[in-house]
Amino acid sequence: MIPKIIQGGNFSDHRGTISYVNDFSFEDIKRFYIISNSDENPIRAWQGHKLDAKNFYCLNGSFKIHYVKIDNWENPSKDLAIETVIVSDLDSKIVHIPAGYANAIESLETNSKLISFSTLPLSNVSEDDVRYDSDYWEING
Repeated sequence: MIPKIIQGGNFSDHRGTISYVNDFSFEDIKRFYIISNSDENPIRAWQGHKLDAKNFYCLNGSFKIHYVKIDNWENPSKDLAIETVIVSDLDSKIVHIPAGYANAIESLETNSKLISFSTLPLSNVSEDDVRYDSDYWEING
């Protein structure tokens, strides 16, 4: 499986605005959490997931979501291609990153909030989560 964008939309009228992603299924979702990076450390990097698929949706502000396909969990190549997607609270979309990738979350604005929907129960996270140094792959603007 490869990462993909699940595009949604917005509807506005005199009552306000509704943002939606109708093509996203919650069928495999086991939990969610909200990410708010500090202004001092706007990049949360690099978290790899052997089993867990991540689905990111921007609630407030904007983010760059960087990801790499891991070639070797114990010693991944430093030359892996970094892909980047920008998400914003103005553009209703979900970024789906399947298992087998590492990601980095970069806040672009103060008070940005990103919700992450995960497919792995919390009881299985210890066998899945792989952390790499924040500078293992260089993120370029």
